[in-house]
Amino acid sequence: MCERSRLMRTFLKAGDEAFIGRYAWRVCQEAKNSPFLAGFFGPTDLLVPVPGSEPYRSGDPWTSQHLAVALVKEGLGGAAWSGLRRARAVRKSATAARGTRPTVDLHYESFYVERPAESPGAIVLIDDVITKGRTLLAAASRVQEAFPAARIRAFALLRTMGMSPDVRHLVDPCRGQIRWRGGDAHRSP
Repeated sequence: MCERSRLMRTFLKAGDEAFIGRYAWRVCQEAKNSPFLAGFFGPTDLLVPVPGSEPYRSGDPWTSQHLAVALVKEGLGGAAWSGLRRARAVRKSATAARGTRPTVDLHYESFYVERPAESPGAIVLIDDVITKGRTLLAAASRVQEAFPAARIRAFALLRTMGMSPDVRHLVDPCRGQIRWRGGDAHRSP
């Protein structure tokens, strides 16, 4: 099961649109049938993809942008909006050694928000993989600063589980929290 989950991550990180479309459909099914996702995506929610580690280059969509568009296509949320951007690159957490991964502050400082025509009421940040939660915590902070009245939640298609030999299900939806504690982000579960 661990090997299958790594293969799933590889397809996702490669931006495979067919793969992303299949899993967007699966998320839609889970949203209809799972107590963890039921009601999570509102019909007017603005889905905001979290940028990758590099600044955006025109015409070069990133994985979470593909995912946000695919989720809207499946009927989750009202629209996808790529207004959260990176001003400068940060090191990829996946390839950084422990202790050298980007901090919440570094992510926060690298983000900026472009203003849409209307301020959204509800935002769902969309990310491909969540590890510790630093990127999502920084993105939520930057977006909350831009839209203080908005309700902000986050969704990641995959979550890391460390080197756990106990992975039993490839699809295992959960709800959790990312909190600022002890000077860092902490994800539960």
